Amino acid sequence: MRPAPNRCGNERFCAGSSNAHSVGIDHSGIAADWRCKIYDAPVDSATSSAAGFVVLVGYARVSTAEQSLDLQLDALKQAACDRVFQDRQSGAVTRRPGLDDALSHLRAGDTLVVWKLDRLGRTVRQLVTFVEDLQGNGIAFRSLTDGIDTTTPAGRFFFHVMAALAEMERDLLRERTRAGLVAAKSRGREGGRPPKLSDEQIAHAERLMTDPKVSHASIARSLGVDRSTLHRTLARKASS
Repeated sequence: MRPAPNRCGNERFCAGSSNAHSVGIDHSGIAADWRCKIYDAPVDSATSSAAGFVVLVGYARVSTAEQSLDLQLDALKQAACDRVFQDRQSGAVTRRPGLDDALSHLRAGDTLVVWKLDRLGRTVRQLVTFVEDLQGNGIAFRSLTDGIDTTTPAGRFFFHVMAALAEMERDLLRERTRAGLVAAKSRGREGGRPPKLSDEQIAHAERLMTDPKVSHASIARSLGVDRSTLHRTLARKASS
């Protein structure tokens, strides 16, 4: 057994180290200042490699300050994570300081560990993109509750299936959108946002604009739109 990295010479986790770096992973798809907890978990010497120690970096998240992180932190500690970062904020928030810190400590050969997949993202596409970015940087991924480990053939196969499902979901969405537009067009309706001005309002604006004493700005205000919207609408009608 070896001591935890912040006591064994691994400068990544030593106090005051300036060697933290970013692995270039964008989780803005997958944001109160919350400090991270550090666990000095024992890690077997078999996890070391010629390039140095293979580090397990844990990440935990709950949506509100009232919720407890204890269950996740205990599981990550039991999984022998060298360091655990945490956030207390909704998964809908794109920027998460704790996750940013976790990613900054990861290097090729390390593993990011979470208690459950939904701690990282809210959709299959977000999760697949995130894990693909990790793998592109040589970083493995483990989800304890879901039994996923991309260091194993079964884990990699699972994510290939997830990627295929996400791609199918995206294709089906595009197909449904196209089908809806075709159906609407066949009924005389065009896609896109509805016009802000009705035909009667446009005709009224055209009559007002023949009066040189009435400004375009006042006409737009009377119709409840910006002057630029009024001009675009009239130009679109003139070109049709």
